[in-house]
Amino acid sequence: MTQNLTKHVLGLSGGKDSAALAVYMRQHHPEIEIDYFFTDTGKELPEVYEFLNRLEGFLGKPIISLNPDRDFDFWLKQYKSFLPSAQTRWCTRQLKLRPFEHWIQKFLDEGMEAISYVAIRADEQYREGYSSNKDKLKISLPFMEAGIDKIGVMELLDSSGLGLPKYYNWRSRSGCTFCFFQQKIEWVRLMEHHPQAFEEAKAYEKTAVESGSPFTWSQGESLEDLAKPERIAQIKANHEARVARQKANAQSNPLRPDDEPIDIDTLYGQSKICLTCHK
Repeated sequence: MTQNLTKHVLGLSGGKDSAALAVYMRQHHPEIEIDYFFTDTGKELPEVYEFLNRLEGFLGKPIISLNPDRDFDFWLKQYKSFLPSAQTRWCTRQLKLRPFEHWIQKFLDEGMEAISYVAIRADEQYREGYSSNKDKLKISLPFMEAGIDKIGVMELLDSSGLGLPKYYNWRSRSGCTFCFFQQKIEWVRLMEHHPQAFEEAKAYEKTAVESGSPFTWSQGESLEDLAKPERIAQIKANHEARVARQKANAQSNPLRPDDEPIDIDTLYGQSKICLTCHK
């Protein structure tokens, strides 16, 4: 049995914040041997894998892939084809948390303690990360402790040469292709950039509705209706109007760049996303 050892782990979502935290820990705490892991649902954007490969090169060590032993299709069947939703986040629980807890438990059973580093920023006081119910598993929030905010995250990624994942050109967060936390404009862009993934999401939704699921992927309408040309035009116009209002109301700050990207969460006032997936 291993005694008096600590396992340091950092979960990567394929998004900017967790990647920036990995960069930060590599640069500021090289003395800590960290295991970086990614819990793969099999339904990720291809840009996520490309970004993780580049991040591996920067870190100089492999990112451990935690594949759930049972995939999305298995759990969808278990939940009688009912889609996951903000009210019933079974996808996060079964495809993200369950594989992590199973993996980390092996080390705890060997007598080790574990520290999990989570990328909640200093400007996200309202966020709540993963809460451990295990005595030997501790949660560390380095960005909170160091006062690193969104701009700090961008600077870390830029200075490392990584930059942002390519999907940030059209989408504001990582996660499954059909994540129900997407805004309608993101569904439109998914259809434009990855039509096959959009069609797969439509097929899941059709089966779910036929099975009595009360949820569609996008609140209040089916993807079939959302994909109609007139609806797409309306969604794009509404989004552009929202962006224009946000920019008009933004306070000028000479220390902040004018082209600072606007988070979808900021734009639409959303704060309850699954941080396990999106950070």
